[in-house]
Amino acid sequence: QVQLVESGGGSVQAGGSLRLSCVISGRTYWTYCVGWFRQAPGKQREWVSSINTDGRTTYAESVRGRFTISKDNAENTLNVYMSMDSLNAEDTAMYYCAAAPNRPDCTSGFSQWGQGTQVTVSS
Repeated sequence: QVQLVESGGGSVQAGGSLRLSCVISGRTYWTYCVGWFRQAPGKQREWVSSINTDGRTTYAESVRGRFTISKDNAENTLNVYMSMDSLNAEDTAMYYCAAAPNRPDCTSGFSQWGQGTQVTVSS
């Protein structure tokens, strides 16, 4: 199992930017791919972006071109980031990072989740 801790959420005006961070630790953390999800009030959770162990990235259509997922390795942890630009009110949600055993597209099989970080975009 791995542990995931998100940070970086906050309140921003429409058109602004935020950068979310997810620190992954635990046994065999390097074998997992990582995805970002979000859930707005009254809506289902939706997948946003993913990065696999080779660095391959995938994005939901709603965020492609505005969000960028990246990663780097620190001592005993994996750090995954999501830079969010041109934010709009529809991006308001709780954002979660999650880990899955590595696979090429990394869009399913997520079994470990963080606690979430809130992003609020005001228009």
